[in-house]
Amino acid sequence: MTVPDKSEAEQSGPAVRVPAAQVGLSTASVYPEPAPAAFEIAAALGYDGIEVMVWNDPASQDVTALRKLSERFSMPVLAVHAPCLVITQRVWSPDPWERLTRARDAAQELGASTVVVHPPFRWQRDYAKGFGAGIERLAHETEVAFAVENMFPLRARGREFSPYAPHWDPSTEDFANFTLDISHTAVSRQDTLEMAARMGGRLSHVHLGDGTGLGRDEHMVPGRGDQPCGPLLEQLARQGYSGSVVVEVSTKRYRDRELREADLAESLAFARLNLACAVGGPTGPTAPGVVVGADTN
Repeated sequence: MTVPDKSEAEQSGPAVRVPAAQVGLSTASVYPEPAPAAFEIAAALGYDGIEVMVWNDPASQDVTALRKLSERFSMPVLAVHAPCLVITQRVWSPDPWERLTRARDAAQELGASTVVVHPPFRWQRDYAKGFGAGIERLAHETEVAFAVENMFPLRARGREFSPYAPHWDPSTEDFANFTLDISHTAVSRQDTLEMAARMGGRLSHVHLGDGTGLGRDEHMVPGRGDQPCGPLLEQLARQGYSGSVVVEVSTKRYRDRELREADLAESLAFARLNLACAVGGPTGPTAPGVVVGADTN
């Protein structure tokens, strides 16, 4: 009997490693349904957790109610998205620093590791002036990470205007943590992979959506636009990324819960598939012929 030169494991090809990254669902993905619907749908579809978008939905502002939802559906809260939108400037408080403090407190009470925050609007002059130092101060006061999110410029009649200060792209600034929103890179017409490289090890949170480069925030189901959603997730998997990947897509056109769930199930499947990567192959991190995490755009 001939003894093979390679072990059975080696002959069968490289192993497939799935990183520790958790795949969550943003409550914004079920709009116009309220936050409780997100917990219910996430649990039914098999998501790992929830990102709470704090906005005009009363349930999203009520930490006690959110904790009960988390316990009822066995669905941990992974992140709290601070009320940073134009329509949420008076949620919790008109003071932006108070809103971030409340978001931090909510994250701590809910066991979330991250607060997602947008750069300041240009008209928030005092807030913008002290934003970097303020975020650093808050970060030193807690173990919760404040992950600053990339945004996008506005365009009209051939002109481009940034509503954010100092810029809509925080990746060149010295923040400790970043959120990379793929739909926003589509609107800003930036290279998603290059932005992720600039963020480097400080990339701790991903908003998974898609877009086509139109002048509006599309938040499409990943794979339906032209952004490198698959390659980004595969790259993160190879790097051993352990942050969260949160599905943030728009389903507001659906009045039927079944159609909404179908899009959210597809988004979850996309994330799971592309976060799996082959390792230990003979030519590097991915062996020839292994189609795992391939771009499906």
